[in-house]
Amino acid sequence: MNTDTVEVKRESQNTVRVGTTGQISTFAVHVTEWKRSFLERSFPDRRFHFLPKNLSEGDLERTWKPRILSGGPCELFVWGAALPPALAASATERSIPVWFVEDGFLRSVRPSASRTPPLSLVLDSRTPYFDCRRPSDLEVLLSTHDLEAEAGLMERARAGIALLLESGISKYNGRHQQTAEEVYGAKTRKRVLVVGQVEDDASIRYGCLSRMTNNDLVRLAAAEQPDAQILYKPHPDVLSRVRPARSDPAEVAHLCEVVTESLPLAEALRTVDHVYTITSLAGFEALMRGIKVTTAGSPFYAGWGLTDDRQPNPRRGRKLSLEALFAGAYLVYPRYFDPVTGEQTSFEATVAAIRRQLEGPARRPSRPAWRPWGPYGVLGWRHLLTAIVAPAIRHAGNDRDAEDFRADPIGFFRGLSDRRLRLVGRILYPFG
Repeated sequence: MNTDTVEVKRESQNTVRVGTTGQISTFAVHVTEWKRSFLERSFPDRRFHFLPKNLSEGDLERTWKPRILSGGPCELFVWGAALPPALAASATERSIPVWFVEDGFLRSVRPSASRTPPLSLVLDSRTPYFDCRRPSDLEVLLSTHDLEAEAGLMERARAGIALLLESGISKYNGRHQQTAEEVYGAKTRKRVLVVGQVEDDASIRYGCLSRMTNNDLVRLAAAEQPDAQILYKPHPDVLSRVRPARSDPAEVAHLCEVVTESLPLAEALRTVDHVYTITSLAGFEALMRGIKVTTAGSPFYAGWGLTDDRQPNPRRGRKLSLEALFAGAYLVYPRYFDPVTGEQTSFEATVAAIRRQLEGPARRPSRPAWRPWGPYGVLGWRHLLTAIVAPAIRHAGNDRDAEDFRADPIGFFRGLSDRRLRLVGRILYPFG
């Protein structure tokens, strides 16, 4: 097998019936407003129809389902883990292709996914890669293909791992401000890092079959590593209140040191000997650094002989090298996009783009230019609202929310999940 074989197989799975316009008619489900222009730019061969984010069952049956079923050949894009049941049944009955769309494993220069277009995506025809209940395209690829037989692919994998380790680039990134020694203190014994996650995230709900909280994971690590320094790093989005916390770190503070300072993942892992995680990608990042990893759930990298797995996955028993796992997950499975043009590019080019932005001068977030017309009202008076509303948004949310609002006030409100807040946005910015 060679790289071209893998690539051709993936592209053949993407073959979809095309309409008379020459574009694939794509109905996209669960896609927030700010992601839509990115998808349209990244897939110019598709003609997108975005279903409303908060679609009622009645609207689906009356409006969208007839449109999907009577409009000729089409496909479905799903951002998330599941289609509405009625739509899923129709897709199965009519053999409509369904693609589960997720961020790839190199996502952005910023240390979160906050309303910035992703630099990579994965499209899976079976189920999201984090769903351990049934095989994804990624799992099938890792289970069935002899990735190590392709010398060129393995060379790219070895070079890719070395590139990430040397650059410190991860899925999310941020500027290096502190060192592990400054945050953790001097290392005097074995150091164990417990990686916190957003506990209501789909990667846990679909990737961990038993109930497991971050606090449970801390207790497990402390029980198994009684002589080690236990560090617990809550998820950055939980610390900044972007996402809710389901368990209180204070309840396990007697068992560990809770790390609340901002540390890029590469620096957070640098002096660590063992990582405990439920399903976090940080576990794979640790494997790349030769760190032992215990997984409480079944992330995509578990079950291949590289991790200490507490949740067995009987479908996975094949032994893979780190390079083969990296090749499948980072080189074959995802699609990478140029941050400027939106055109598809390579893993290596994406790492280089992230690196340039991280090493360049820090830039203040851009703000809409003043203009005497358009969605900000006559003579642009709605620009004056930004200085008034931003502090309220920061108080209710966090600094990142305020920054996103300043960069795009209209898009910020349109992308909120709370209908009442979207209504406030419509009142403040009725046009655009």
